[in-house]
Amino acid sequence: MLVPLALAAAAGYLLGALPFGYLVARSRGVDIFSVGSRSPGATNVRRVLGTGPGNAVLLLDILKGAAAAGWPLLVVWTALSAMADRHTLGYVGLAAALVGHSFSCFTRFRGGKGVATAAGGLAVLMPCVALSSAGVWIAVFFASRYVSLASIAAAASLPLWSFLYKQGTIAMWVSGVVALFVIVRHRANIGRLLGGTEKRFERRAPASPPEAGP
Repeated sequence: MLVPLALAAAAGYLLGALPFGYLVARSRGVDIFSVGSRSPGATNVRRVLGTGPGNAVLLLDILKGAAAAGWPLLVVWTALSAMADRHTLGYVGLAAALVGHSFSCFTRFRGGKGVATAAGGLAVLMPCVALSSAGVWIAVFFASRYVSLASIAAAASLPLWSFLYKQGTIAMWVSGVVALFVIVRHRANIGRLLGGTEKRFERRAPASPPEAGP
């Protein structure tokens, strides 16, 4: 049992640790950790570099979460398949991917908040839950224009949707852990929301990328 769990965790962490936000920004001559909110997430990349790079990071972060959670469901394990449930391995892969995304070994253990990565993994493991949570995100975002508030609300709704869709005990626990992780990663945003200093989403893109930091 420990061997497939370790493999799923290791693969999930390495997939999650792929620093797409950093790499996309670096390809434009920008150190994303020194500009804007200093986050390598899609929102900060979009604010700094514009819609195209931001959407690219969003898609790549979703895909790496989906890959981390989904490959145990697709790979033929032969002898290992009898040692662990594939959905359990998917949950482990998703959890590890969130840790990798937020504490990437490729960027000195810095990273983003894990929303897109979590969404990709949950879309594979619990598609109805992921879709309903996305609906919460959209509703809160268009009502408030705060990406952070929409992400927090969507994350907080995960355990509820897991319960309503009768996903099972393990899925409930995973949803709760993912929700708590995402909310904790947004603690600075929560402080700014309470203080009235959080930035709302803006459609405009910068005329030119800022200079990279030293």
